[in-house]
Amino acid sequence: MAELSQELKDMVAGRLEEIVRRHAELERMLADPDLATNPSRYATLAKEHGALAKYAEMRRSLEDAQRRRREAQELAADAGEDKEMRELAAQEAAEAEQAEQRILDELLGLLLDEPGESQRNVIMEVRAGTGGEEAALFASELFRMYSRYAQRKGWRVEVLDQSQSDLGGFKEIIFSVSGPGAWQALRYESGGHRVQRVPVTEAQGRIHTSLATVAVLPEAEEVDMEVNPEDLEITTMASGGPGGQCVNKVASSVRIVHKPTGLTVRCQEQRSQHQNRRIAMTLLRTKLYEMHRTQEKAKRDEMRRTLVGSGDRNERIRTYNFPQDRVTDHRIGLTVHGIQTMLMGDCDEFLSALAEWDKAERIKSLTKA
Repeated sequence: MAELSQELKDMVAGRLEEIVRRHAELERMLADPDLATNPSRYATLAKEHGALAKYAEMRRSLEDAQRRRREAQELAADAGEDKEMRELAAQEAAEAEQAEQRILDELLGLLLDEPGESQRNVIMEVRAGTGGEEAALFASELFRMYSRYAQRKGWRVEVLDQSQSDLGGFKEIIFSVSGPGAWQALRYESGGHRVQRVPVTEAQGRIHTSLATVAVLPEAEEVDMEVNPEDLEITTMASGGPGGQCVNKVASSVRIVHKPTGLTVRCQEQRSQHQNRRIAMTLLRTKLYEMHRTQEKAKRDEMRRTLVGSGDRNERIRTYNFPQDRVTDHRIGLTVHGIQTMLMGDCDEFLSALAEWDKAERIKSLTKA
C-alpha cells in the first residue's frame, strides 16, 4: 500500500468534509416532522443519508488515528532519556500512522465513485454477437460464469428475460445480481467478449472466432428514477413457452414502452402478470437511470470518470482462446491460463486487477488535474 501524497490527502480530507456536512444536514432534514407528509421525498433523503453514514463513521476513525499518532509523538518527545518509553511511543505512533493510511486509502477508493454507487445491485445483459449458434452457446457460458461467481460471493441471481437459440444457447439473457459489492465487482465486464475455439457445429475442426456482448447496469430503485405513468405504453400478451400442454395461455407477459425515449422492455419469466410488470418496471428504471448516469458522467471531472474502457458493448475487452487455454484482458494486458476454471466462476484475479488498475488511473488523473 503506497503512501498517499499530501496533495491527495488534502483532496480526500476536503471531499470527506463536504460529505460529512451533507450527512449532518440530512439528519436535520429527516428530523423535520413536516417531511412525514411527503413519503417519496423522505425515502429519497433517507436513502442518501444511509449511503453517507459510512463516511461519517470513517471520519471518526480517521480523527481517532490522527489523535493517537499526535499523542504518541508528543509522548516520545517528552520521554527524554527513557529509552523504553521512547520505543513504546514510537511503536504506537507507527501503528496509528498505519491505521490512518489504511483509512485514507479506503476513503480514496470510495470517493472515486459517487457515494452509495459501490453498494448497488446490477442488471446484466448478455447477448450473442457475431458467430451465430456458437456465439449463443458462448453467451450461455458467460451467464453460467457470472452466476457461479455470484454464488461464490453469496449474491442472488434472478433471470429477468431470455431468448434461447436452437442448440440451447442464449441469443439474449437479462438477469439481476443482488448483494453487497455486486456493482463494484462486476462493472468492468461491459464490452465485447471474444471466443476462439472449434465450435460444436464445425465438422472439419477449424477454429472460429465469435463474440458475445455484455452490458452491466447499476440497478435503479424507485427513489432514483421517478417515471410518469402517462409516459408509459403497457401491453400484455401470452408468454412464449415450449408448446403443447405447457404453453401459457394467460396474458402474463408484459411489454412497456417509455414514449419520451422510445426505450422498450419486456418480461415473461414469471407466471404472474403482476410480477412481470414489477420486473419490467425495474428494468425500465434501470435503463433510464443508466441514460441519466451517462449524461452526468460526461459533465464530471476526471475523479468520477470511468477509465477502464468506455463500456461500449461493441468494444472488445477480452479474448478467451481455447486452443492455447488462455484468457487475455486487452484493457490491462493481463493474460491467465485456465479457461475452464474461470468459466466456472473463478474471476477474482481479473476483477481485482481491473479494480486496482482503474483506481491507479483515476489517482493519476487527479494528480494531473
